[in-house]
Amino acid sequence: MLIAGATSASGLAAARVLASAGAQVVAVGRDAGRLGELAAAVPGVRTEVCDLTDEHDVTALAERVHAAEGPVDGVLHLVGGWRGGGGLAGQSDDDYRFLERSFTALRHVSRTFDADLRGSEAARLAVVSSTAVARPLAGGANYAAVKAATEAWTRAVAQGFTKGARDAGAPLAAASVIFRVKSLDGLEEALAQRFADLWASRAAEVNDTIVELTDPAL
Repeated sequence: MLIAGATSASGLAAARVLASAGAQVVAVGRDAGRLGELAAAVPGVRTEVCDLTDEHDVTALAERVHAAEGPVDGVLHLVGGWRGGGGLAGQSDDDYRFLERSFTALRHVSRTFDADLRGSEAARLAVVSSTAVARPLAGGANYAAVKAATEAWTRAVAQGFTKGARDAGAPLAAASVIFRVKSLDGLEEALAQRFADLWASRAAEVNDTIVELTDPAL
């Protein structure tokens, strides 16, 4: 089980939930210090420092993970960030390039571990998107555009899973899912649990679906 972009509150929550469920968790991030804090908080979690926007770095990551843990059967993509404001005129190229890193990381990770997920008896890939995709605002146009691209890529992964199973004459075993949130603040545990719960449903029931996450207190 690989958590991409694990050095956030959501990454910590996911590591705790997945490890408590018995999963072998690999937490990946760029900050070795914050990964060390996660490892101390959740014993048994393997940490890996990797620049997920670097294709060669991700290839090397996969080689290390395969050697230590074997094939990956789950990916939770948490690489993200926010920059915005200033209306359409305020949507700078610098801000766009910053936000685009999350999409680049998803492309690298999903391609690199695609064979693992396809070959698993029960694999799940999930990304965190935003309600801004359905209602983009001028001041968040860069952000909404990147999230829309993220959703399109994730749905393409889902179609690839379906086609692969159909061509092999086998039941669908892998699923690709989009979680949409307005904000992750306060939803870290809910996100982690909903990701873990994906294995309780058949792949055909959850593949190529969009799950809206809202504050359970509301």
